[in-house]
Amino acid sequence: MVLKARQTGLHTVFCVREILDDPDPSSIPQIRENDMTVKELTQEARHEEALKKYLLDSPQLAEEIKDLPADDQKDQIQWAFEDEAESQGLQPWELTLKYTSTPEEFEAARLVLHKEAAEVLGVEWEEYCEMNNLVV
Repeated sequence: MVLKARQTGLHTVFCVREILDDPDPSSIPQIRENDMTVKELTQEARHEEALKKYLLDSPQLAEEIKDLPADDQKDQIQWAFEDEAESQGLQPWELTLKYTSTPEEFEAARLVLHKEAAEVLGVEWEEYCEMNNLVV
């Protein structure tokens, strides 16, 4: 069994993978997906969708990277996406929300996620808004 941990945003996600040559289904432990697992997958899928939409909106980028290997293309798209977020005064996760939701959904979800971050950090909401240039 392999246990790996990786830091994602404010959470540490633990991934467990069992490697068996000839798996007996009764020997594989049953792992229930909790809300965090489902949310994690949803966030990853949402980000992939945002990257696809961003690339469609960026034909010059698509042209520049078309001859690169697939992994390099993926990296270049991610870096350009992060640069675009910064140019709009957003975090990359906020730009992901912007590309995958309506303007109303974006504002509502953005505030909810910022409030969660403020709570996790133990910072009063007003102070957090000031530190992050949020206008509520």
